[in-house]
Amino acid sequence: MRKPSTLIMREQYLSRLIAFSDTDSIKVITGIRRCGKSSMLKLMVRYLIEERGIDLEQIVEMNFESLEFSQMDVMALYEFIRSKIIPGKRMYLFFDEIQRIPRWQDAVNSFRVDFDCDQYITGSNAYLLSSEFSTYLSGRYVEIQMLPLSFKEFLTFQGYRVTISNAPDGTESRRIVDDEGRPFSIADILRVYIRYGGLPVLGDIALEQEHALILLDGVFSTVVLRDILLRERRRGQRQISDTFLLKKISLFLADNIGNPTSLTSIGKMLVSQRDLDEGHRKSNPAVRTVIAYVTALLESYVFYEIKRFDIKGREYLKTLGKYYIVDPGLRNYLLGFNGLDTGRMLENIVYLELLRRGYDPAVGKIGEMEIDFVAIRGDEILYIQVASSLADEAALEREVRPFRQVVNGYAKILITGERYLAASVDGYPVIYLGDWLLEP
Repeated sequence: MRKPSTLIMREQYLSRLIAFSDTDSIKVITGIRRCGKSSMLKLMVRYLIEERGIDLEQIVEMNFESLEFSQMDVMALYEFIRSKIIPGKRMYLFFDEIQRIPRWQDAVNSFRVDFDCDQYITGSNAYLLSSEFSTYLSGRYVEIQMLPLSFKEFLTFQGYRVTISNAPDGTESRRIVDDEGRPFSIADILRVYIRYGGLPVLGDIALEQEHALILLDGVFSTVVLRDILLRERRRGQRQISDTFLLKKISLFLADNIGNPTSLTSIGKMLVSQRDLDEGHRKSNPAVRTVIAYVTALLESYVFYEIKRFDIKGREYLKTLGKYYIVDPGLRNYLLGFNGLDTGRMLENIVYLELLRRGYDPAVGKIGEMEIDFVAIRGDEILYIQVASSLADEAALEREVRPFRQVVNGYAKILITGERYLAASVDGYPVIYLGDWLLEP
């Protein structure tokens, strides 16, 4: 296990920050709480000092979750930064969880106009860049969305490394070893990743269910009980005030990841269970109420919505999208660690990895059939089916059949939760999930 509080490089995100450094654009890092945004600011500060030779006096770091700045308003923030400005030198401003400051956008825009500075900010809610704010800062910011750890990052955080050797037939064989040199199979560690997830805070503890539950409960409670309700109060709204209802909807979405879901069906579920739950105070939740609660969960990056794409008609459909959760550990926390299906969780992990790799994934519709993912990145299109196992002949045929309906030259792959003896089926490559996640 790594030493607690050790900064671990997350090159994927740091390289994006570096690419936009010393530009007029405000760098905005968004993502669920505890996904590593604060550490990313520290990594950027370290880069500026060690690689660029920037003096410490040119760097201002402010974490608005600290009591030191808890009573600060927008004018106090402006005056504080103005007092730190060094004439003739470029300043580097780092603002963590800046959405806590009312009218924060006025301040960062004013810094951009009034001072020679490079700005980096973080926020744990998409409301930070809602239409109102994004219009105000139009063309003046770049958003970098952070996710919890990928499988490769998880290995690094937990002190593992991948070794590669050649098998007798010349093919490469991967093994995972810990910091004491003990070997593990990829499947061993992947099971742990699927169980506990990739929130960086887990790197500070032994991966045991009791410890993980405490941390995951803290993350979810902070996101749901504090952030969402606090955001509503700041917006002067009271649409979202029932924590029981919010958790109930979270449980429904977590239990139905990868399933076509309508907001109407969520409303019907809530109504049907009103006599079973004494804490349920809503006799007939309207669809608009469900929309408000689901939107809040999406804006807090707890869940992600994926649209359906008609492959033949080449258009996005407006009905029956799907939802995925931001981290497998959070789903296990919500639903319990025992007896969960792995098939949809594997699909969820593939979805998140596609986002990390810069794809825009959608659910593919081809006639009456579906392809799990149509992943688009620029001119590239990748079709993916995800299966926990291909051992059953009927399951194999079910996964391959939609591919046969898509007549084009784009790549089509099968990703499996178990190793399959054949390298391909009907010409479609079969890749073990663990190997796919470890690809460069």
